[in-house]
Amino acid sequence: MTVLQTIAVAFAMFSALPVPQFEWNEKNMRYAMCAFPLIGLVCGGLWCLCGVLPLPELARAAAFCLVPVAITGGIHLDGYADTSDALSSYGDREKKLEILKDSHCGAFAVIRLCCYFAAYFGLCGSVRFTPRAGLCWTLALVLERGLSGLAVAAFPMAKNTGLAHTFATAADRESVQKILIVLSVLLAAALIALGGGALVAAALLVLWRYHHVAVKEFGGITGDLAGWFLQKAEFWMLAALAASQWGGIL
Repeated sequence: MTVLQTIAVAFAMFSALPVPQFEWNEKNMRYAMCAFPLIGLVCGGLWCLCGVLPLPELARAAAFCLVPVAITGGIHLDGYADTSDALSSYGDREKKLEILKDSHCGAFAVIRLCCYFAAYFGLCGSVRFTPRAGLCWTLALVLERGLSGLAVAAFPMAKNTGLAHTFATAADRESVQKILIVLSVLLAAALIALGGGALVAAALLVLWRYHHVAVKEFGGITGDLAGWFLQKAEFWMLAALAASQWGGIL
């Protein structure tokens, strides 16, 4: 029962899928970040379904683009938008953290989101669906969430409040780190074996960038920064997938 509650907590927080509601407590939040990658499995499965359906090319590209938003409810995009506003302010650390707490959407967030979706849609239209590409992309969506959960358990926190802090403090951080490191290594190995090494490289580079920006600009990570990382990782892994197909690797 605790395992099912843990999965339900992760899905209730990080997806828009209807799941049974449980009261969050020490037991069912301890390993919630380990269940977070399962949402990537759902996204990948629906992405593959869109790939095999007899849809027009533009409709298929739009479906590829919107599946992650439909599954997650846009929670990570919200973090991407807030972080874009904060980084574009060029203020000091306190100013950036204050912007992250502001519920209003600034001009730079709108600009970045429009550019993001235009480029993401273009990449979706460039990807040819094959079973191998679908498997690689599913593994990539799981990997990015494994790395995101690992960051929550391992990276310093920017503040002692907020979503990331809640999950970090509730987690058995040492055990979560070990589980997600093993999971990430296995996923990376599987991707490399399938010819998706470029996707692994993209995810790791964005993870390094995430740590650098979080520590330098904010003093640590927050829930918004975690969303920013997930969207950046997803974009660059998609670009790597399209490039790998163009280069004949996939």
